Amino acid sequence: MAKSSKLVAVRRGRVLLVRRRRDRRWMFPGGRRRTSESDRQCLHREIKEELPRLKLGRLKLWKEVNKRNRRSGRKMSDAIFITSKASGELKIGDKREIDRAVWRKPRGIRLTPTSRYIRDKLFPKLPR
Repeated sequence: MAKSSKLVAVRRGRVLLVRRRRDRRWMFPGGRRRTSESDRQCLHREIKEELPRLKLGRLKLWKEVNKRNRRSGRKMSDAIFITSKASGELKIGDKREIDRAVWRKPRGIRLTPTSRYIRDKLFPKLPR
C-alpha cells in the first residue's frame, strides 16, 4: 500500500488543485494514509477534511507510484485516483493546511514535486 493518496479530478479541461498554506505551492488534493486505512479510504477522509462540500463520482485507481522523483530526489509512495465527476462548492475545511482550492489548467503554476510528476505523466506538454 502507498503512504498517501492523491486525487486528480478533471472537469472541462481543468483540474482541481489546492494550495498549501506553509509554502504556497499547489498540489492535487489528498494526504497521508493512516495505519488502518486503505488507499481509497484515505482519499475519502482527506477530501472530506480538506474540501468538505466536494462530491466525488466514481474513483478509478490510475497508478501506484513508488519511486524517487528525478527533480527533487524525494521518494514518492502515492496511490493516485482519477475522477471526471466532481461537483460542489470548493469550501476549505482544514484552513491550517490549505488556503485555496481552484479548478484550473495544470501548467504555469508552482506545484509540489509529486504533483508536478503526476501532471507531467497525465498531461504531457503538447508540441507547438
